[in-house]
Amino acid sequence: MNDWIIEGGEVLGEGGLAPAALALSEGVLSEAPSRAARRFDARGCWVLPGIIDIHGDAHERGLQPRPGVGFDAGFALEESARQIIGCGITTAYLGVTLSWEPGLRSLAAFRALLKAPRPTGPDLRIHLRFEADNFDALPDAIAAIGLGRVHLLGFNDHTPSISKHAPDSVKLAKFADRAGVPAAEIHALAAAAMARRAAELVPGRDALAAAARAAGIPMLSHDDASPETRAMFRGLGAGICEFPVVEEVALDARAHAEPVVMGAPNVVRGGSHLGWSSAAPLAERGVVTVLASDYHWPALFMAPFIMMRRGVLDVAGAWALVSANPAAALGLKDRGALKPGLRGDVVLVEGGKDAPKPVAVFAEGELAWIAPGAAGRM
Repeated sequence: MNDWIIEGGEVLGEGGLAPAALALSEGVLSEAPSRAARRFDARGCWVLPGIIDIHGDAHERGLQPRPGVGFDAGFALEESARQIIGCGITTAYLGVTLSWEPGLRSLAAFRALLKAPRPTGPDLRIHLRFEADNFDALPDAIAAIGLGRVHLLGFNDHTPSISKHAPDSVKLAKFADRAGVPAAEIHALAAAAMARRAAELVPGRDALAAAARAAGIPMLSHDDASPETRAMFRGLGAGICEFPVVEEVALDARAHAEPVVMGAPNVVRGGSHLGWSSAAPLAERGVVTVLASDYHWPALFMAPFIMMRRGVLDVAGAWALVSANPAAALGLKDRGALKPGLRGDVVLVEGGKDAPKPVAVFAEGELAWIAPGAAGRM
């Protein structure tokens, strides 16, 4: 393992950006560089904590780039890791949906992903997005949680919205393409899942939550449409509110001092693609506290700079949305800031807030990615 001294840049600390050198030794940030430390010239760069992505499912495009075309999970994860680290993301919670659907989000796909070797670079973790009516997969999910293979549990409930579409609808055809079966089969599977809901939904949800509590992993609720729903999940131990459908839910979560997650693409695009609340003004008001890549990793790198350009949040406040705040929400006490003893996860950015470009990314003290043309800085 190489030791490094990153010098000449402006380092983000508790007081904001300031000229300083940053030492990396044995995978962590250290008080001073070792004698064998390699030097990295950070002149003209901001030196920032590595990005922590609480929910990103863009890896699904590596597994299935188009309907009916699938790739080996290990191969797909290798490519995803390269994309993730190049976006400055040093810790990535892959949003792995475990549904009753066949194909991409099936139990077989979940098992294959768990078995796949983890590539080097970013710290890849599993955010299990468990579909509420996937009763037959409960034993696998609970076992994976107990074995430490799952690092975050999310409660999904998309079956009602899928089942409401007619078999010949365009929307249902998209679900069918993803699953690799005719639309009529998806419609029948959704109806079958809904038929079991009354008897099995609550016991299954309770069993999952109990497994997560026993394993000590965080939980979140997804797409809550009312404060009552959020309160129910809060009672199960789900302390994170993700993608609330209406602002009222987000305000209720913040009133209970809970992190509220929304998508970075919402910030970059200027609003939700589903017509829900706009994340940027909510973040400026302190209602949204964490940004996630959702379906687009590059957006998570760009979103803090857009927040800075809006003029309300400073560098520290905007970058906390993708570093310190997700670390706190996830209980990751070893990362999210540039302090001695924490993991050596560092992103170097040139161009300031107006034209930001990643220059280099260090993951656990190792140079994991460097921009074309930047090798001369070493």
